[in-house]
Parts: sequence; C-alpha cells; structure tokens
Amino acid sequence: MNPVTVVGAGLAGSEAAWQLAIRGIPVRLTEMKPKKMTPAHVSPWFAELVCSNSLRSDELTNAVGLLKEELRRLGSLIMHCADEHRVAAGGALAVDRVGFARAVTDRLRAHPLVEVVEEEVTDFPDGEVIIATGPLTSDAFADTILRRTGSEGMHFYDAVAPIVSLESVDMTSAFRASRYDKGTADYINCPMNAEEYEAFWRELISAREAEVHGFDDAGVFEGCMPVEVMARRGVDTLRFGPLKPVFSMIPALRNADFVRYGVMHRNTYLQSPGLLDRYYRLIGEERVAFAGQITGVEGYVESCASGMLASLELSARLLGLPAEDFSRATAIGALALYVSGGSVGDFQPMNVNFGIIEPLDRRVRGKRNKNAEISRRALEEIGRHTEGELFRCVSL
Repeated sequence: MNPVTVVGAGLAGSEAAWQLAIRGIPVRLTEMKPKKMTPAHVSPWFAELVCSNSLRSDELTNAVGLLKEELRRLGSLIMHCADEHRVAAGGALAVDRVGFARAVTDRLRAHPLVEVVEEEVTDFPDGEVIIATGPLTSDAFADTILRRTGSEGMHFYDAVAPIVSLESVDMTSAFRASRYDKGTADYINCPMNAEEYEAFWRELISAREAEVHGFDDAGVFEGCMPVEVMARRGVDTLRFGPLKPVFSMIPALRNADFVRYGVMHRNTYLQSPGLLDRYYRLIGEERVAFAGQITGVEGYVESCASGMLASLELSARLLGLPAEDFSRATAIGALALYVSGGSVGDFQPMNVNFGIIEPLDRRVRGKRNKNAEISRRALEEIGRHTEGELFRCVSL
C-alpha cells in the first residue's frame, strides 16, 4: 500500500497520522519545524500548543466536553496524551505543554509505519493526502492551496497569550481559587482595586503597540482577541471579560518574569462550504482532504476532531470498509457538517457548541439537563461506531 501523506504535525495532523498508522496504513508525516518556524511556535515538538494550555471544559454539559469524550471513545492519541499530562485546572482539561507535545511526538516517531520528513511542503503531494497545516500555513503553501482550490482566501487575526513564570508572581497580592466555583483552587487570581484598575486601563488604551501588517480591530477573532482591542471597547469591557471579579501594573505581577510575550498572528482558513464535503475532502479531488483550523474549525479539540474524522474516512476507503458517517447528533459529526454546509458567503470559524448539534425530539426541562441528554444520545451513537470493523482492526 502506498503511504498517505499528512502535511503538518499539529494536533489535527498528528491525530490523522496516528489513526491511519494504527490501522496498518503507512504514513509520510511532513513537518516544516524545526527547519522553519513561525512567530507563534517555540519548540520542535509535534502538537505544540501555541496559545493556552487549556483544552477547555471537561464536563458533558458543555459541547467541548462532549467532543473530548467522543474522541476518547474513538481512540484519540491527542486525548490520551492530554489526559496523561493533565494539570490541575478545576473543571477544565489543561495540560503540561512540554510533556504533552513530547508524548505525541514520541508516540508518532516510534511507530514503524510513520515516516517523519522535516521539510516545508509548497505544493499538493501526489497520492492520498491530508493537509493539516493549520492557521499558520506558510505563505508559499497558502498561495498554492488558494490557487488549487479556487477558494477566496479568508483570514482573521488571533492573539497568543503571554506566559508568566509561577515563581515571579507576588502571592502576597494574589490568591488561589477555583474557576466559577468548580473543582479545587487551581487558579491564581491577581486582584486590583478600582484605582489600580482604572490606571491600568488608561495605560493600556494609550500604550504603544507593535505594528502588524494589515491588522485592524475589525479583523480579530472575537473568541480570542488582544487585550488592547478589548480595552478600546470601553472601560468595563475587561472587567466583564478576561479580568472579571502593560501587566506589571497588576500588583501581583509587578515583578513578573515573562517567559514569552503575547503575539498576534494571522490565521488563514478556507471558505469550506461548497468546497469540502462532510469528510473534509476537497470536492472534485477527493484524494485531498483538509484537517484542522484551516478548514474553519476553531480550537485545539475541534482541530483534533477534524483530523480524526478525515483519517477515519480515508482509512475506511483504503481498507475497503464502509465510511463512518457521524450524524449531526454527535459533536464530531455536527462540526464537520457545519464546516461543509455552513452559510456560503458568511462563513466564520466555529468552536463546537450545542447550537450546531441536532436538537432533541422531546422537551427536557433545564439547560444542563437538556445538554446532558444530548451528550448521552451522542455517546450512544459513538458506541455503535466503535463496534464496527474499522475499530476492531486497530493494532496498537
């Protein structure tokens, strides 16, 4: 069997390569790091988390919690390594960045059917291919993708949070607490009084900013925008956002050691509706599939899910088995169907949410109860999928 080429070893590409390899399909995994790095990357490891180390809520009454549980039951490498390297974060799944990325890298490099090639890809490889270069796709390859797909290029600007060393936080001005009263006291809170906050806000809106070519406030992703953009929206915006109830003006961070400053980066994504099908394949050239944030899914877990689904479809096709058609009653299926069938012309990157999942056919009182029932139904369907031959043929 000819190897499948997976381009990009982020979360989506790593998951896709693993799912193919454990089903006996040889993989050529290409990754431009460490030979070529982007401003958001700092390590040579696969599945590098460039922003937060949190994979968000782990509760089944939250859509991303459901998606993570679906991935676990489907045998996700990313979720296995995340659970193995999780750190305390209340009701969320957060990971040790280095331990997590190294674990993913080590598992893939050790697999006998995975060949890792460190090079930048600038054109579509021959044969079956999954393109998972993410929002940080190199300019040369992005131009190729847009030319080959005939897609109108789309992008937004995203913010990567700074990282502060724990030892440099002044705990005499900070306190530990849980988040939203869930779990244990795993979060460090850095309070300010009204005078300190107003001084901080005034400095923030007038601070000198690094220039980002082509950037303006209207082009940011609303789910992860720079703090200075939020500040310009009004004095109370931060209080009800990331600072609810530069940084050296926060008392507990007066002597903070910044391991990495925040950065802005351009996220490129496809106009996927009408371009990709429900398996993330390029319509009219189905040997080519896409996965990860370049498809218009938004978030670490969502990227992993797209890599999972694309590789399961390809595995089934190469092994002569029926395709796994995840319905809109599941989070993984709903996300793919949104990306492939969203509103053409007004397509926006999307985090998984209960709004895109098929509603229940009966009334359930209370939002949490309704969401729990949607999750129960979804996991029942996932269970039926995992009983099929595509999952029975897995060899670890």
